[in-house]
Amino acid sequence: MISAPCRLGILATLVPGTPVSFSDMKAETSLSDGNLHVQTRKLAEVGYIEIGKGKKGRRTVTEFRITELGLERLRLYVMKLQAVLDGEADTLQTTARSSKRDDSAVWT
Repeated sequence: MISAPCRLGILATLVPGTPVSFSDMKAETSLSDGNLHVQTRKLAEVGYIEIGKGKKGRRTVTEFRITELGLERLRLYVMKLQAVLDGEADTLQTTARSSKRDDSAVWT
């Protein structure tokens, strides 16, 4: 889920923890309206982000916020990438296999 560059960019934009509006996210990620909509829905479906709608004057504003699960999975993804760069991927896979939690979804 996270390995797609557009979804990684969305999550990275949300790391500071403050809500980001649709228009700001579009500007930060350079995604089209349709692509941003599809990718944020995918992240929301797995619980990595929350999508909120509110009113700002007469307009409806869509905002995104990273969840604790999303932050945890992003951290795990970055750790796995760092392990690959450090040549420790075998050690990390062995640890993941012995864990009761299934973190395999991070690589999908």
